[in-house]
Amino acid sequence: MCLAQGKKVSHAMNEKTLSQLKQGDTATIMVLHGGGGFQRRLRSVGLQVGKIVRVVAKHHFAGPVVVEVERRQITIGRGMAHKIVVEQEP
Repeated sequence: MCLAQGKKVSHAMNEKTLSQLKQGDTATIMVLHGGGGFQRRLRSVGLQVGKIVRVVAKHHFAGPVVVEVERRQITIGRGMAHKIVVEQEP
């Protein structure tokens, strides 16, 4: 169990971190693990709970992940991507 915007949620079988998705995969953001500054940073670029994201590119050797949210491409570090729990679309 973890907290998602003040509510307890359990991770379903199709939930994984954003960093685990493959190029072209689409998912919905379920949980942002991290402090207030981390969450504010993600919200400022449009990444927040409930948003649908698509992985545009994943760079090799623990490089950044490029995602698309609301027709905008955003590059985030692999460490940040590890802290974003998503539910993958079937």
